[in-house]
Amino acid sequence: MTKKSAKTNNVEELLACIVDAMQEKKGQNILSLEIGSLPNAVCKYFVICNADSTTQVDAIANNIEDKVLDKLGEKVFRSAGYQNAIWIVLDYVDIVVHVFQTEWRDYYRIEDLWADAKAIQHNEE
Repeated sequence: MTKKSAKTNNVEELLACIVDAMQEKKGQNILSLEIGSLPNAVCKYFVICNADSTTQVDAIANNIEDKVLDKLGEKVFRSAGYQNAIWIVLDYVDIVVHVFQTEWRDYYRIEDLWADAKAIQHNEE
């Protein structure tokens, strides 16, 4: 099965919907990395957040899927990690979402792997 670009013509609209869904369920340290212009990038954006419990990680990921489907009509291409909910990945082709349990985000530090990318912090003040 080949990956197709998101139905949504506006990747920024998809990004905003994902960030809103994270904020709605109290995702912490929400960060988007614009990696599309970097060599060997797998997508245009990574969006990363964390939560303190597996229940909250699961709730954030489910809320993202629900909001994106309701608002934009876009289904997730692939997902992984719901079984243990310590790190859930949602692949929307142009945007890959990572929802971590806090200690695992601190351990993997995937944002450091893409340190050359433009980073935008999205937390509400």
